[in-house]
Amino acid sequence: MRPKKPLAGRVALVAGATRGAGRGIARALAEAGATVYCTGRSVKGKPSPYQRPETIDETAAMIKAAGGKAIAVRVDHTNEREVQALFRRILRRHERLDIVVDSVAGEDPLLKEWGFLWQANFEKADAMLRQGLTSRLITAKHAAVAMMPKKRGLIVEVTENDMIGGGANPIAHAVKTAQKILPLQWATELAAHGITVLAITPGFLRSETMLEHFKVSEANWRDAGKQDSNFLVSESPLYVGRAIAAVAADPKRRRHTGTLTSSWQLAREYGLTDYDGRRPDWGRHAIDFSVLPKDWIELFRTGTDLEIQWLTTLASRAKKFRKKIPG
Repeated sequence: MRPKKPLAGRVALVAGATRGAGRGIARALAEAGATVYCTGRSVKGKPSPYQRPETIDETAAMIKAAGGKAIAVRVDHTNEREVQALFRRILRRHERLDIVVDSVAGEDPLLKEWGFLWQANFEKADAMLRQGLTSRLITAKHAAVAMMPKKRGLIVEVTENDMIGGGANPIAHAVKTAQKILPLQWATELAAHGITVLAITPGFLRSETMLEHFKVSEANWRDAGKQDSNFLVSESPLYVGRAIAAVAADPKRRRHTGTLTSSWQLAREYGLTDYDGRRPDWGRHAIDFSVLPKDWIELFRTGTDLEIQWLTTLASRAKKFRKKIPG
């Protein structure tokens, strides 16, 4: 039988724990017994520029109310001094850091704005790249530095969809693609140090923003299925969190290093369920594309065909190069 608190004694950091996947992941890691540091920019009386009502204080309060351990710390992950101070604080207090999950900028409105390459407005490009990508690089760097001495640890980058393509505009494309590919490079560099690195995506996520979009709550979320039947296969933010917790508790988690995985794939492997006992599986869902414009469907078709061709070619080249490497 699996222990009820497989992460008891472990210390975790969830960057971007304010809302959405980040909040769900923080809750799930605490549910599994970890002490969780919840970081982000939104605190009581001082919300982030998104002007959303959720705060890291709320996330920590939810965890504590459920009997878990959580510490909310306001950190701007684009500021390396603040990030470095955070890691030093954690190590000074606990002398260990086992899990770092980065979900920063997952719902940045700027990254959600739709537009083709020729429509791009680059006035805010630097800010978007710094918030969505540079912040990830800074956090991953200090996570690696914190974990290397003990030759163990798990670093997870939360992204969107389990294919290379993705993003609503050119800057979002750059950010989301990097979030998926960089963990492969980091996994390579950190292999000798015993650190596991992976990227993960939730399925159709019932984040606070998405519930608001459909004008429903978590209590009656199924009503949104009348607007979009795909939403009936949606998952709560806790689901992807439970998937990460399962990997963290797995003594053989190194087999996941360098991968781009998903909540549903890990749920199949570890036998996980959402908080309501469901096991939503976006990977096996027959998507109803009728809710999308025909132009988008054609775009998805073309993009998928080109990605298959591109990845097949790269795999062939990688195999040829691997044969040249000794050992």
